[in-house]
Amino acid sequence: MSASAEEDSPRANKPLLGKYRTTDDDPDSDTLCVHSINNPRVDVVGVSTLRLQNAPEDTYNFNYIVFYFLGMTSILPWNFIMMAEEYWLFKFRNVTGNGTELTPRQMEMQADLSMSSAIPSTTFLIINAMIGYKVPLNRRMIGSYVLMTILMIVTTIFVTVDTDKWQDEFFFVTIATVIVINSASAIASGSLFGIAGQFPSEYMTAVVSGQALGGIFAALAEIIIITFHPPPDTSAFIYFIIGSVALFVSIFLYMIMQRTFCFKYFILHQQMARTNSSRDLLTAAASTEIQQPSFKTVMDKIWVYGFSEWLVFVTTLAIYPSVTVLVNSENKGNGHMWNDIYFVPVVNYLLFNSGDYLGRIFAGLFEKPANKPFVVAFLTIARILFIPLLALCNTKPRHSLPVLFHSDSIFIFLMSALALSNGYFANIAMICAPKCVREHEREMASSIMAAFLGIGLACGSMISFLLVELI
Repeated sequence: MSASAEEDSPRANKPLLGKYRTTDDDPDSDTLCVHSINNPRVDVVGVSTLRLQNAPEDTYNFNYIVFYFLGMTSILPWNFIMMAEEYWLFKFRNVTGNGTELTPRQMEMQADLSMSSAIPSTTFLIINAMIGYKVPLNRRMIGSYVLMTILMIVTTIFVTVDTDKWQDEFFFVTIATVIVINSASAIASGSLFGIAGQFPSEYMTAVVSGQALGGIFAALAEIIIITFHPPPDTSAFIYFIIGSVALFVSIFLYMIMQRTFCFKYFILHQQMARTNSSRDLLTAAASTEIQQPSFKTVMDKIWVYGFSEWLVFVTTLAIYPSVTVLVNSENKGNGHMWNDIYFVPVVNYLLFNSGDYLGRIFAGLFEKPANKPFVVAFLTIARILFIPLLALCNTKPRHSLPVLFHSDSIFIFLMSALALSNGYFANIAMICAPKCVREHEREMASSIMAAFLGIGLACGSMISFLLVELI
């Protein structure tokens, strides 16, 4: 291809990184050079005007793919920590050889991990929604991912360390590590949602779908582990190594993405929207009067979608996985591996995460009902019916409620509907909320929605303890 042909090519005019030279048919535009996406001041080369009406091409869909990957890795380490249940049982086993009953640490470990996740995650999602915009974007994203990577590496190293003689100290180190990892994960997730809210809606779908894809990946890993049944320390080592590598790759990809012109364009557009003048880029760059988003104003505009996001996850976490994991196949005990071994991991985890993923994809494709927050809220309220319906399935042990649905087919249908509706309505609310606010408020709106999501997870988890006792 000749040099002149390369210059006329859209790919050449819209490169992945660096400067952006506008097409020849727009003589009023020139080259934009953004030296820092964390500072509302920018440097302009050439004339003082730049037409921002037409967004640049996301070359090779690179930004979209990175959003997908970051969505997956933002919660993948925590998924692996929770999945390594046999490893924690091994680490906190009775090493004296007296008795075969579970130790207090073994019995309480999963609950301790859940609480040390829910409280800091919810807290930092709220903090990020309220004041996160005051901290430079790169510092939030790269800092949180670097911290998670370091702690995952430390967790991996402990797999090879004999902790039998200092189990109590190892327990406190583990809980402290989990608290910090989930705090950093909350900052990363909230910031990622805030960034995606400034892009077209399909990028928000990429983030939420990536999170669901992480759940599928974790479920498949668990099924593979069940099939080959390696020693608990070996399986945990594999989990944690994968988590550490995924986080390291996330840092690398984000550092490339934040240098792409497509990324700079949308972040710059947000910064310009927060200035008093958006028509003249040079004036905007020199302006010191920045419109800071108001938490109360944004909340007033999106609270219905926030309520829907909260209720979606309250309903789901109230029944899944704490109650649904207790549902046994109607043919359990007949000597079939499907009924005795694979039924719970496949139906409870793989089926749910797959349905959740498809629901988020469908929401991104259809985006309906759009601009009807109260319709979305009504449909999320209707989902509460899943709680009694699934509670009446074949759960064992039971305390008071009868079993009305013995059939595996009914349980599989209810799980599929729960998963699809969870993914669909969670994504619809996430997509629609940033569209209800002004441009300079979109990052805060998306971060607030992430906070509603986290609060919903925490509330649903607390309700699940009561449901398990009630059933």
